[in-house]
Amino acid sequence: MSVDPSLLAQVKQAHVDVYGTAPVGIVASPGRVNLIGEHTDYNDGFVLPLAIDRHTVLGFTPRRDRLVRLWSKSFAKGIDDVVEFDIDGVGEAGANGGRAPADYARGVAYVLQHFADELGVHGPDLRGCDMSVVSNLPIGAALSSSASFELAVMMAFVSSTPGARFLPLTAARLGQLVENRWIGLQSGIMDQMVCASAKEGFALLVDCRDLASGNVVIPKGVSVVVLDTGKRRELAGSEYNVRRAQCVQAAHVFGVEALRDATPAMLTAHENDLDDDVYRRARHVIGENARTTAAATALRTGDLKTLGDLMRASHASLRDDYEVSVRELDIMADVANAHPFVIGARMTGGGFGGCAVALVDSSKPGQLEAFCSDVEAGYRAQSECEPAVYACVASAGTHLVGDA
Repeated sequence: MSVDPSLLAQVKQAHVDVYGTAPVGIVASPGRVNLIGEHTDYNDGFVLPLAIDRHTVLGFTPRRDRLVRLWSKSFAKGIDDVVEFDIDGVGEAGANGGRAPADYARGVAYVLQHFADELGVHGPDLRGCDMSVVSNLPIGAALSSSASFELAVMMAFVSSTPGARFLPLTAARLGQLVENRWIGLQSGIMDQMVCASAKEGFALLVDCRDLASGNVVIPKGVSVVVLDTGKRRELAGSEYNVRRAQCVQAAHVFGVEALRDATPAMLTAHENDLDDDVYRRARHVIGENARTTAAATALRTGDLKTLGDLMRASHASLRDDYEVSVRELDIMADVANAHPFVIGARMTGGGFGGCAVALVDSSKPGQLEAFCSDVEAGYRAQSECEPAVYACVASAGTHLVGDA
């Protein structure tokens, strides 16, 4: 699936307007939606996401010095609103801690200087560049706009540095380091992994312990629909890090490296050793890992009823045991799951707002359109937030786009 041509035109024009020249290269980095496997990645578990056909598009021109200039349409107040920083002035990890584009770009520069030997990047060799960014990924919607941006910036840096090369698995690890060490969000690797490595037409089953992955085709007649609640969230200010600490606590009680290794029998045996919140967090992760591998099998074999049941069970567990859903997500999932053309629907992403995802039977003309319009109307009738409901296509990971 090609990148939206209007985004490419916008970034080319913006680059000329801001820097006076056309970009030397253009990067397209997709967002993602996760079909199932939520809050399992940082527990060394399994996830089943796909990259979507909404992108961060970044135009870049390499520089001979170490200066970085960044203009982002999503945040700039005008064409002159350019953020500058010197790579040599990037401080210790976490020194900034913000979540604006420049903060992520500084974080990418930091990890490339200190941890990117596999890419052929060594600290003194990293080149600066001029960057212009446009996107049709909504921010704060749980579609991984941050990971998409990180990987776009990383590919621009790598492409601007002689002798360096972009390796998807290594890039994903480095992107996670930006989140963990620079931004301060103790997230797993799912978002960066799929944004870097996805293949067009496929979901990606990822083992987050060793990063082994396998492509799972989206069957003909099945459509992926993003259900944006219009409720925005802020993971760094939420209880995301608290949930991770609770999982570590449960794993310690079970005597395992991570909750990936825990079993239902362990959960039963140690019920009295855990407080209620920690017990329910562990119950979610143990169950979600099993649901994710079963869902991949169901998708491969075309067992859509089982797949839908697993998605509904996932949402209930995230709502009741992991407690990361909110009223708007519950309304959206309930409205979608009541529709006759739905296969299954659930919240997606870290939670506390953002999007749900639905798999829809689109085997007959008009079914997909009816689902989208009916769910949007049903949600509006019960919520004060403005929704956006749209079908997505499984797309390729971060890549350079043709001739700039």
